[in-house]
Amino acid sequence: MLLLHTCCAPCSAAIIEWLLNEGIHPTLFFFNPNIYPQKEYEIRKNELLRYSERLQIDFIDGDYDHSSWLQMVKGLENQPERGARCLTCFKMRLWATTQLAHEKGFTEIATTLASSRWKNLEQITEAGQWATSQFPDIQFWNKNWRKDGLSERRRSLLKENGFYNQQYCGCEFSQRLTSQTKLP
Repeated sequence: MLLLHTCCAPCSAAIIEWLLNEGIHPTLFFFNPNIYPQKEYEIRKNELLRYSERLQIDFIDGDYDHSSWLQMVKGLENQPERGARCLTCFKMRLWATTQLAHEKGFTEIATTLASSRWKNLEQITEAGQWATSQFPDIQFWNKNWRKDGLSERRRSLLKENGFYNQQYCGCEFSQRLTSQTKLP
């Protein structure tokens, strides 16, 4: 049983479609206390919820506690995108995913974070392995969701579904830094 940590509909849609085509019916977990402002959080959550309802996929809504996230990254506000702040953020989110998976009887977690060009894959792998190392009954599915045509399919599904497509990772620090720096 797979618990899929999801960040937004554009990053999730191709992954969900691929999983379903492979006979894997994931449960989605939307846990993203990093997203700022709350209006942005609600837009991203509602887009993904709309998609999951259309596909009849279970959706678990994690708590939005931005103040706890700010405490977690305190002192890392000026780190560059893909720096220590991002790793800390990934660890927080994937630890919560692993804990929920453990509590609900899932055996594996994965994350759609690994599909985004805004993210460092090595950091995501490190965070996922760190989180699951604390729960021996849970495995981290370390998959590069950017390969095998999934990036192209992501773009197609974005247009087909008319998804809101954000232009920054989610937190106020990435929003500021992304507007100043063009990422590859």
